[in-house]
Amino acid sequence: MTTAPPHTHNASASTSVRARRTHDDSPEATALFERLVELDDGPERDALRDELVALWLPMAHRIAGRFRDRGEAMEDLRQVAALGLVKAVDRFDPGRGAFESYAVPTITGEVKRHFRDRMWALRVPRRVQELRNRVRVARRDLLDRPGTREPTPADLAAHTGLTEEEVAAGLEALESFSTLSLDAELAAGDDGYSLGDTLGESDSSYDVVVDREAAKNELRRLPERERAILYMRFFEDMTQSGIADRLGISQMHVSRLITRSCAQVRNEALGQCSGGPSTS
Repeated sequence: MTTAPPHTHNASASTSVRARRTHDDSPEATALFERLVELDDGPERDALRDELVALWLPMAHRIAGRFRDRGEAMEDLRQVAALGLVKAVDRFDPGRGAFESYAVPTITGEVKRHFRDRMWALRVPRRVQELRNRVRVARRDLLDRPGTREPTPADLAAHTGLTEEEVAAGLEALESFSTLSLDAELAAGDDGYSLGDTLGESDSSYDVVVDREAAKNELRRLPERERAILYMRFFEDMTQSGIADRLGISQMHVSRLITRSCAQVRNEALGQCSGGPSTS
């Protein structure tokens, strides 16, 4: 009876391990994970954890590569995927199966969350993001069919089971993933103008109009003397002493009337009027 040399058995075992692996970036690390869960927090566990992350980092980079050309730098995607890998290493229980089966959805989910939460130029509700994704996938599916024209909102609604209003929201969100710079030119040539040139500016005169309309009714309800005092003070720019001399009353009385009249008009304008005007 003959036996195969030891190196032949080792080669067969190695071939069997490679056959079980889905990718070249899926190292055999079961023993390391089993050791990791046995260690308490400390330098030894940290070093083993770093070793496992380094072993599986190529897989994380491969997953990040699936999301290239979507508006995010490849290096940033790799960093996000690496963060997902660290979370997977920390949470993995080797008694529940292969690490790759746990790590792939964990890393993929981390990258998708990055796109969902960080890549929108404006904060968009989760519901609208979901509509955008459903409309985007449906549009791609319909365009993949030979001879298919650009699908209409009705086509997308029929394909997704959404209402046309929901499809419209999803289509609008498709154009809202990124924003244009205010310096972006809207026309070519020397006469081109930027998006910022089309925007209006704040006009403080509107605030004055609003304030005047809000105060108008209560000003009309003030006694004639109070109206005259406010006019002299704020339109003729007279001093309180000058007003007192013209009306034959004390400056202190003028001050009290101005304060009370202004408070009364202000309260009315703010919808907080608590009583009628005084005629003292």
